Amino acid sequence: MQISEDEEELELHEVEKEKEIIRTHDLINFDLCGEVMKLEKGYVELTLTTQAEMVADDLGLIHGGFVFSAADYAAMVAVNERNVVLVASDCQFLSPVKMGDEVNFVAKVRHKEGRKRNVHVVGNVLDIKVFEGEFKTVITDRHVLKLKLAELDNEQTDTIY
Repeated sequence: MQISEDEEELELHEVEKEKEIIRTHDLINFDLCGEVMKLEKGYVELTLTTQAEMVADDLGLIHGGFVFSAADYAAMVAVNERNVVLVASDCQFLSPVKMGDEVNFVAKVRHKEGRKRNVHVVGNVLDIKVFEGEFKTVITDRHVLKLKLAELDNEQTDTIY
């Protein structure tokens, strides 16, 4: 049985509809925060390629803030909601990262409760675990900069907590 071009196009369209798209942090700088390599519901693989702008000393040590930033971005994309924000994290920097390293992160949503999401993130350089963290996030109705955090109403719909 031969598949017509219309049927083939319809199958391709259905596959594309199931494919996840990134819904958050749409203006992020991939050079500084990493690039998403794989995205599934509640799961992300992201790669951070270290650059000279990230170097902290003359031996090529990468500042940990860049590693954290990439892990944070991976967590946000794993949640993949337009208005997701980080509210807390517990992280360990397990091994130094140096210029020329490629850090591969895997982020998985581990717990959901209402608008809250906990995301576990691990970063590796080759087979060496360099980072591990738990990120606590909240999904808000509106952008965090448009929330009225100082005005608590009875329903607390405008707060992130």
